[in-house]
Amino acid sequence: MLNSLIKNRLSGLLLLTVIVFILPAFFSNPFHYDMATQIAIFATTVVGLNLLVGFAGQISLGHAGFFGLGAYFSAVMTGTYGWSPVPTLLVGAALVGLLAYVVGRPILKLKGYYLSMATLAMGFIIAITINNEGWLTGGPDGMPVPSLSLFGWELSTFSVYSFLGMEISGSLAWYWLMGVLLILGVWLAQNLIDSPIGRALRSVHGSEVAASVVGVDTAKFKNLVFVISAVYASLMGSFYAHFQGFITPDSAGFMESIIFVTMVVLGGMGSTLGVILGAVILTLLPQLLADFHDYEMMMFGLILMLTMIFMPKGLLPTLSRWLGEKMHKQAEDKA
Repeated sequence: MLNSLIKNRLSGLLLLTVIVFILPAFFSNPFHYDMATQIAIFATTVVGLNLLVGFAGQISLGHAGFFGLGAYFSAVMTGTYGWSPVPTLLVGAALVGLLAYVVGRPILKLKGYYLSMATLAMGFIIAITINNEGWLTGGPDGMPVPSLSLFGWELSTFSVYSFLGMEISGSLAWYWLMGVLLILGVWLAQNLIDSPIGRALRSVHGSEVAASVVGVDTAKFKNLVFVISAVYASLMGSFYAHFQGFITPDSAGFMESIIFVTMVVLGGMGSTLGVILGAVILTLLPQLLADFHDYEMMMFGLILMLTMIFMPKGLLPTLSRWLGEKMHKQAEDKA
């Protein structure tokens, strides 16, 4: 059973890798690359969130706070104090992880609605702090972010680079960077899921009481996965800030947290490829509903409601089950 599960996850990682490498063949302009880069950033963020929600069963309605902290730490330290971008985003991730550890210890003792409200309050505190400390963050108006310097290159979507005799646009360079990081993020998440830590998280999700009875330190593992998911969010927030070149408090707001959770629920909690599908759909959806921008929140709520009613396990797990049942029925008919 375990070997089959690992094989399926490796097949999923291989499929994701193939998709990342062949997608540029279908892109015709920089806008396509920019959208794909945003999808990769959000998908990697929710891959980390899925470890917390889908595998440990702990809800977080303030996860955009960690995303925003990573973004603003990189923006402030590189733009105001002249730090180098790569060390900055690593230091930011470490500090956000430390904050998640400190905050998570009391918060994760709560369950159900109380946990939801506590994480929601945490997100609000972070967003309000970013919004009010205008002397440092630019306040509601936001602040510019320098380009990402990587191996001597300054990655900008408007630049053109020479690489092995080929000219590569900044949009393509960003796409490859975030595509590779998405694959790496999925690989790390799947290795964690298949490890003893992953089995402990699934036992916590199933029943904390039963897990405690068999010797699982539930508080330790819940806090660990909370920190890991926060680090994912912080790193992607930093990359997002450099990619956009400008950041506002909306990146840490309540709406962004709801979108992240909706991506996980829509795609399929506990399904790594499923949450990536959720990120694809909800990143593209505003583009498809550009004429109905005022109803975007309503559409997100409607999608979440319909998913929970008709596909409670999410899109990918439900579609996989339907396909499996259909193939099984066809095999029985032939027999």
